[in-house]
Amino acid sequence: MKKKFVFTIALVLGAMVLAGCGKKETASDTWADLEARGTVIVGLDDTFVPMGFKDENGQMTGFDVELAVEALGRMGLEPVFQPIDWNLKETELSSKNIDLIWNGYTITEERREKVNFTTPYLDNQQSIVVLAGSDIMDKAALEGRAVATQNSSSALAAIEAEGAMEAFKDGNVVLFDTYNDAFMDLEAGRVDAVVADEILARYYIATRGEAQYRVLEEDFGDEEYGVGVRKGDETLLEKLNEALDAMKADGSAAAISEKWFGENIVK
Repeated sequence: MKKKFVFTIALVLGAMVLAGCGKKETASDTWADLEARGTVIVGLDDTFVPMGFKDENGQMTGFDVELAVEALGRMGLEPVFQPIDWNLKETELSSKNIDLIWNGYTITEERREKVNFTTPYLDNQQSIVVLAGSDIMDKAALEGRAVATQNSSSALAAIEAEGAMEAFKDGNVVLFDTYNDAFMDLEAGRVDAVVADEILARYYIATRGEAQYRVLEEDFGDEEYGVGVRKGDETLLEKLNEALDAMKADGSAAAISEKWFGENIVK
């Protein structure tokens, strides 16, 4: 009787382990679910010009938006663009509220611990923008000044990595939820400089009036953009890399780049 009981418990525990393993394997790769659904939810900051933002009609547009539409379309999927709190982007991805982070998303080692990245498709750097009449000419002149950037951005990470913020006013960075807010405070004179992705900064300056701003020659380092994919979604990652590589090869990525930047800057 005792032997029978032990044998039964062993069978039950074995079944539970197998069931658990099966569940984990299924949950780790969502490609079958995405293919059946036919859509992919793309998380983005909808104020991040010119990568992904709302135009004057409230429609989502931008370089990354068009790139995503083309790439996912080749995979038989339709993107659904979901504005998110950029501070919570990795949490939104791991919680499966979104399927991709695609919006000028800088590849960093810290982020690699939370998400998988596609092959880099664009170069970037963290530029320092001041008003045209500012006496700030280099990074050293930021000492004691109010320096702003977006919260949870790669610009903030670059500043922290360099150990620069201790020299700023109050030994810290002025953080904003969006770069729009940061640049508005720069224009109003409430901050002295904004550190931002060069691509965003150049586009913002071009649309707001180049005479108002100046970009310092020094910056906070070079970076690369990639698409963030949930850990375990290996099929989605593989197919997305294949689609992006094909777009680079046939010139369609270059065409989208030329539309938004006037030249092909795709890697």
